Amino acid sequence: MPATDFRQDEALQHWQPRHLVGGELLAAGAPFGVTDPSSGKVFAECPEAGVEELERAVAAARAAWPAWKARSLEQRRAVLHDFAAVLEQAAPLIAPLLSREQGKPLPQAEVELKVSAIHIRHLSSLPLADQTLRADDRGAVVLNWRPLGVVGGIAPWNFPVALAMHKVAQALYTGNTLVLKPSPYTPLATLAVAELAQGIFPPGVLNILAGGNAFGAGMTAHPGIDKISFTGSVATGKQVMQSASASLKRITLELGGNDAAIVLDDADIEAAAAGLARSAFYNCGQICMAVKRIYAHHAVHDELAARIAEKAQALKVGSAFEEGVEMGPVQNRMQYEKVLSLVDDARSQPGAMVLAGGAALDRPGYFIAPTVITGLDDSARLVAEEQFGPVIPIISVPDEDDAIVRANAGTLGLGGSVWGRDGARCAAVARRLDCGTAWINRHGVNESDVPFGGMKESGYGREHGVMGLHSYMEMQAINAVPPSG
Repeated sequence: MPATDFRQDEALQHWQPRHLVGGELLAAGAPFGVTDPSSGKVFAECPEAGVEELERAVAAARAAWPAWKARSLEQRRAVLHDFAAVLEQAAPLIAPLLSREQGKPLPQAEVELKVSAIHIRHLSSLPLADQTLRADDRGAVVLNWRPLGVVGGIAPWNFPVALAMHKVAQALYTGNTLVLKPSPYTPLATLAVAELAQGIFPPGVLNILAGGNAFGAGMTAHPGIDKISFTGSVATGKQVMQSASASLKRITLELGGNDAAIVLDDADIEAAAAGLARSAFYNCGQICMAVKRIYAHHAVHDELAARIAEKAQALKVGSAFEEGVEMGPVQNRMQYEKVLSLVDDARSQPGAMVLAGGAALDRPGYFIAPTVITGLDDSARLVAEEQFGPVIPIISVPDEDDAIVRANAGTLGLGGSVWGRDGARCAAVARRLDCGTAWINRHGVNESDVPFGGMKESGYGREHGVMGLHSYMEMQAINAVPPSG
């Protein structure tokens, strides 16, 4: 069915967000408010699903699973590609709703929706085939991957649609059915996408329900859900892991990151400044794999910091619908207050220098000026903790060995990057970083065919690529003796 055109303000007044359960759109549950981070005020209400809706969704997903898994890979791919086409077409219509609830500039919201469609197509086009482990006089061993059953997907608020659609593509392409929960901070655009999905997927294959923490806890503990794919905070990820252990659910956890960039003494400073500034401030710094701290060789530190500060000061910050806006607000008050507390702590450190920003903007909403701070050491909270906001510390280091030790410190290990002109040297440094992805002369690129995930407390398992698809499946070894005679 066609999406509501949220470019028109009156459309929101007449649209009723509804859950998608068993092929039906339901407005069940008491309403809760959804806040516009550009104003700090509630602008819409959303129904909150409860135990009854969860039970109905799991039952629908379980009932739909046998027929869905029986479809060929090509048939499932075709359905997902149809869904991607409809989502891409509806992107300009849904983007204003996404901007309103998440805070990102309108063009970036439209990009998120269109990229969601691209990822669905790419993920559902990856090859999946049995693997012959051996075939010799001892017999043949073939590895066969089969779907798990019902998957529970829990998506975050920073890229509400994109990260949810990654789970949709991977779970459904591999022959599972899905119960998906968006963040209660940003449920509306995902429920608008659910309306698109209703007419494309067979009833029960994809179920999308808005709910709070209690609903998510119910999903992770539910015996009818065979796997949880969770993207969010480390603290919640640990709770998911503990809850899922009761039934030995399969889990994939994509959690926080305190990504470090190492800028070597031979780096192209302008290219590094441009790439790192974009990673630090895009989506208001609210990206798990964004650069969170920069270790720059002392020979290039001052120039690099000055150029990143210039780029931060040049960014136009404002609400999603202001002309030419490049960065919006922090998405919610709790995160806004956390980021400001980290900035205040950093400013109080001996030797700290604020080169750009350093404070909230004097306007309604959760706006923080793009901030660059130097002169800190690793004891500062801004360096030791993940800020998840538009603030970047730049630390001077004497050599790459010191930078590596400091980059590897801490409990997180999602991503990292190395910047320099000598490719072999950069690769050698990258191999010493304790992180799931190490980029060279770039930071934060997420590709459908490349497995993504973290080391240490940044996650468990991998998404994307054939490895990521296999995490939504169970491996079976078929072991056959040679035929007699």
